Amino acid sequence: MFIRSEIVGFGRYLPNKVLTNDDLSHMVETNDEWIRTRTGICSRHIAEGETTSIMAGKAVASALKNAGMSPQDVDLLIVASVTPDLTTPSTATLVAGSLGFRAGVPAFDISAACSGFVYALTMADNMIRLGQVKTAVIVGAECLSKIVDWTDRNTCVLFGDGAGAAVLRAAEGKGDSTDTGVLSTCIFSDGSKTEFLKTTGGVSSTQNPGVVLMNGKEVFKHAVVSLAEAAETALERADIKKEQIDWLIPHQANVRIIDSVRERLNIAPEKVIISLDHHGNTSAASIPLALSENIESGRVKKGDLLVLTAMGAGFTWGGAVIRL
Repeated sequence: MFIRSEIVGFGRYLPNKVLTNDDLSHMVETNDEWIRTRTGICSRHIAEGETTSIMAGKAVASALKNAGMSPQDVDLLIVASVTPDLTTPSTATLVAGSLGFRAGVPAFDISAACSGFVYALTMADNMIRLGQVKTAVIVGAECLSKIVDWTDRNTCVLFGDGAGAAVLRAAEGKGDSTDTGVLSTCIFSDGSKTEFLKTTGGVSSTQNPGVVLMNGKEVFKHAVVSLAEAAETALERADIKKEQIDWLIPHQANVRIIDSVRERLNIAPEKVIISLDHHGNTSAASIPLALSENIESGRVKKGDLLVLTAMGAGFTWGGAVIRL
């Protein structure tokens, strides 16, 4: 018997406030055409009076409802985020408490920036395959509007808030590439690149979270290579060829990065999921938001073969192959 992690439910949450490019043109020196042509972003959601744990909790509740399950059925909760409510306790424990998870269920955060959901997927999948848990919920949730410099037109136009969640459950498989569920994952990091994408503060350094700083050219260069290589590594580990995949779901940072990755992988444009036009860059939330939205719309279907790939500050990056 080979244990796989099947994804049995998806959910998402987006704040009500929508900030358009035209709105931003009244805040900084920019315009809709400049933002759209350079990033592909048209609008993003901004949290008002809602914390990361509130958004994460709503996404988790939505995913559990979609899976036909309750908080009492969950054995593990992982939240991927770089914008926690509090320094301690973790956002995951806040979510578990608010939703009424059973006492004793492990709940913890992962801080891997835009790669956070892939990191969380890897951790949950490993624990399920080891037999430590049977049902896990993973969520990427970010309140990036709170760490954006709203006077910096090069960064403030990029980011948005939101949360996306997935429910994983142990299932028997054959142990080959025809199985459903998580077929492979891979995660990486390179701490020598921290200066290219970081915040200006932190608890032990400045006692405040700071704001995002980014060297766009360096991030672009490394992102294209890392995203493509992570996808290729995940495919190789799953014994799946690029021609077999139905959908590439990359981290939603910049449409130019996504196009370059697609070209590098030689994947047709119609096989690429893009949601950044109306979400912006939501860091750890971007992949589950895109996935949940497209499953709900019926575009992504049961049995489809997906490749996820992400890269973010750290640098961190990773990939996964999933058959729904």
